[in-house]
Amino acid sequence: MSTNTQSNTIDHAIIDTIAKTDPQVAALVRSEAERQEYTIELIASENHASPAVTVAAGTCMTNKYAEGYPGRRYYGGCEHHDSVEQLARDRAKELFGCKFANVQPHSGAQANTAAFMAMMEPGDTFLSLVLKDGGHLSHGMFLNFSGIFYNPVHYALHYDKDHPKHEQIDYDSVRAAALEHKPKMILCGFSAYPREIDFAKFRAIADEVGATLMADIAHIAGLVAAGEHPSPFPHAHIVTTTTHKSLRGPRGGLIMTNDEELNKLINRNVFPGVQGGPLMHIITAKAVAFGEALDPSFKVYQQQVKKNAQALAGAMTKHGFRITSGGTENHLMLVDLTVKDAELTGKEAEKWLEMAGLITNKNGIPDDPRSPMITSGLRLGTPATTTRGFKEPEMEQIAAWIDRVIVAKGDQGTIDQVRGEVRELCERFPLHHATI
Repeated sequence: MSTNTQSNTIDHAIIDTIAKTDPQVAALVRSEAERQEYTIELIASENHASPAVTVAAGTCMTNKYAEGYPGRRYYGGCEHHDSVEQLARDRAKELFGCKFANVQPHSGAQANTAAFMAMMEPGDTFLSLVLKDGGHLSHGMFLNFSGIFYNPVHYALHYDKDHPKHEQIDYDSVRAAALEHKPKMILCGFSAYPREIDFAKFRAIADEVGATLMADIAHIAGLVAAGEHPSPFPHAHIVTTTTHKSLRGPRGGLIMTNDEELNKLINRNVFPGVQGGPLMHIITAKAVAFGEALDPSFKVYQQQVKKNAQALAGAMTKHGFRITSGGTENHLMLVDLTVKDAELTGKEAEKWLEMAGLITNKNGIPDDPRSPMITSGLRLGTPATTTRGFKEPEMEQIAAWIDRVIVAKGDQGTIDQVRGEVRELCERFPLHHATI
């Protein structure tokens, strides 16, 4: 049985099971399955988990309270949960080359919360990149816990069109801000940054001012695991990530370190610090995903993710769009729409493209004058399209479709035509078919 046939059989079986009890919910799940099957996912933070990961997340492992850690639970009956959690830990440590891993965080934001609590006291100062320049809301946004309970200060990107590193991290700015503010912690790793991160430079600056270094690799975790992006180890004191983006696992978080004392603090701040019982069905799915990522085929996949990103960025440039920082070195890119049309907003482009079956997200570009709900750009990523089996020719076709839809300014005839062509391509590359 092919992977795709197996996946479709599983999907239908799951939906049919739900339908016996709740036809209304089953219909919604079926509609979402069809949406994913016949649209192209270009959101950089999303991916398509394998059938094995998807099924693992829906197993009977959900039925158990397992508060605590392997060998030290607050409830009986955790023998098999201890084993699967330890397996997930061991695979994470092997995958990222670290000594300690906590696989319990429910999300990347909760992983960051626990990491902050392990390294700082409320009111302490930390140094990060602001959201508008590619950071994350959990890196100091004023409405987030990180901006409410801690004191964020920020470093900058290069803002000089004549500078070869325009819109890339200004490490001189990082050092200057660190020397000025003497932060307790320096944070690197970003949600909308298309270039490689120099973790060694960040660590040198952290050491100079006596700060700990935290790396949030939620977006690039898959590339790091496959050796296609420099690793934050041994430079970072704590590394956090999600497990569902380029890592292609279930939705969840992960915290890692090489420091035994920090590991004790991390464990205490995950449970009972910010969480109660862990989601053991998701930890089971994490173990499966980590196992998949340890297979040699995962490196081939990540290499194609990068090739596809470069092909898509190049094709977008040929169609007259500007890629911020001049290109990409990972899985994502930020598209400046204003060069194509000064009045065009990310909000408009996202809506038109979704109608055409191309799923993107509006995103601010560096120093964007527009609000985060409007924006001047789009963020595009290639993990999900690569999982689907797309390669460079499909990336060029996607760029051409994006250009057609945007130039047409929402013309329904153009949208309908592109939507049909998108569906035809999706039918040629059904979800979960044999990967690259």
